Amino acid sequence: MLFEPRSGRLAAWGNALLAGLVSPDEAAMSIVGEDAVHRVEGMPDEAGPVGLTLALGRLRALGVTGLRVALPAPGHPLGLSGPPEFNARALEAEEAVVAVGAAVGLVPEVAEAGPAGDVHVSVTWHVLLVREAPPADVPTLSEAERELAEALREATVVLTRLDVAGSGPVAEAALSAYRARAEAGQDALAPGYPARAVRVLALAQRVDLMVSLAYESGHGGAVAASEMAARAEALRPVERVARRALVAAYNSAVEARERG
Repeated sequence: MLFEPRSGRLAAWGNALLAGLVSPDEAAMSIVGEDAVHRVEGMPDEAGPVGLTLALGRLRALGVTGLRVALPAPGHPLGLSGPPEFNARALEAEEAVVAVGAAVGLVPEVAEAGPAGDVHVSVTWHVLLVREAPPADVPTLSEAERELAEALREATVVLTRLDVAGSGPVAEAALSAYRARAEAGQDALAPGYPARAVRVLALAQRVDLMVSLAYESGHGGAVAASEMAARAEALRPVERVARRALVAAYNSAVEARERG
């Protein structure tokens, strides 16, 4: 479940900081969110891991003017531009952040410790060299919004017919948690993002949640092999569209600045 990728938080609040719209401490706190701690390893001119506040300052000193998100999946290098080492690390993590203005990218490594209900989450962002080139397969906001609407209409018909749209206590709990977070504004983008990006992000998150619940619900009512294949066929393009829309939303602040 992509929902709110850590790379999205880093890019959104990093972009707000680079634009002078939030303080370094506010950006760092928003990026960490509910995690325990975030550290950055491999930052140029630093011998060891450093905190987010210092790392964001170092990125600015390197000439970074913006941060883009990549959400790659097997066969779909969404948002990546190379080289192979960075692409492989990003694909393994299923997400990454690519800097604009300096040839660096950041890939998160997540570690969890502790018993259920009291899990301590720490994140290490690994800084790697990237190729300065246009990111792969990233749509504009208008394209992403149109794709989402079309894919959601088509998939809803198929998933409803196959009884796999997500039901039961697990699905209800996930939906309730999403509504609570959305109502509290926890999934809104950082300052400086256009209203359309907020709208696209919210729709992409809802679509991603629907797809995740459908995958996690087992086979639902799709007991026949043909129905199971139809479900997979319906989910695959919708999942791809949701990831493209998430990337478009998070990257929109950079795209808007580049357009002037």
